[in-house]
Amino acid sequence: MRLDWPASWRTRNYRKTRRRAEPECADPVMFARDRLGFDPDARQEAVLRARTKRGLLNCTRQWGKSTVTAAKAVHRAWTAPGSLVLVVSRAQRQSGEFVRKAAEFVRRLGVRARGDGDNEISLLLPNGSRIVGIPGMEATVRGFSAVNLLLIDEAAKVPDELYDAVTPMIAVGGGDLWLMSTPNGRRGFFWEEWARGGDMWMRVSVPATECPRIPEWFLAEERRRKTERVFRQEYMCEFADTEAAVFSEDSIQRALCWDIKPLEVPPFEPRQRREWRER
Repeated sequence: MRLDWPASWRTRNYRKTRRRAEPECADPVMFARDRLGFDPDARQEAVLRARTKRGLLNCTRQWGKSTVTAAKAVHRAWTAPGSLVLVVSRAQRQSGEFVRKAAEFVRRLGVRARGDGDNEISLLLPNGSRIVGIPGMEATVRGFSAVNLLLIDEAAKVPDELYDAVTPMIAVGGGDLWLMSTPNGRRGFFWEEWARGGDMWMRVSVPATECPRIPEWFLAEERRRKTERVFRQEYMCEFADTEAAVFSEDSIQRALCWDIKPLEVPPFEPRQRREWRER
C-alpha cells in the first residue's frame, strides 16, 4: 500500500513551509543551522556549499561524513521538488542509519517523516522529493533512474560491481555523485578515483588531528592500542597497502618502466609453421 499525503494537505502545507523556508534555503549552511539544527564546522561548510558535480570525502572515523551528507541530501530534496536522492552503502543497516539521520532532519523542518510506499528505507517529502537508501547488492539497485544526488557511504568497502551498476543512474538527469569513506587499502574504485580520478573530483581529506571533536588524549590512546598501519588508515586518512601484499604499491610503481617497447615477434611463414608443428 502506498503511503502518501492527501492532495489538500500536500498543496496547503508545502506552499506554507516553502514560503517560510525560501529565504533560508539559498545558503545550505544557513539552512543546516537554522532549519536542521546542525552546526557544521569549517570543513563541513565547504562540503555543504560545494557546487561540484563530483565529490570525494576521505575523512577520519567520527568526523561526521554521514551527518553532513545527510544534511546535504535533505537540502537537495527540500529545494529541488520531485528530486530523487539515492544513498548506497554496503549493508542495509548502514543505509537505514543514514536515512534515519535524514528523517530526523526532516522532522526538524516540521514535516512528519513518511516512507514513499515503494521502498523499505525511504523518505517522501511533501514536494514529491524522495530520499531512498539501498543496500550494496547489485541485484537490488537496478531500476532507479534520473537520480539527482547519488551518495555512496563507506565507499571503500562497496564492491566495484555495485559502483559500475549505480553510476549510470545519474546519466540522464545530470545528477551529482559523492563518495564518502575512510580508506581501506589501495584498491577499489574509491582509491582509484582518489588517486587517478582527475580534476573532475573535489577532494576533501580530514585527518583526526584536524577534527575539533576528537581529543588528543583519545588519539594517543588509539595509537597505543592499534598497529601503526591501522591507526594511520582509520584516523590519518592514509591509503595503506593491504597486509597480504608481497610488494608495496610504491615499489611496484617504481619498478614500472614505460620507455621499453614490447617485444615484437614476426609472424610465422607457412613453412615455419609446418616445421614448428612437426617438432
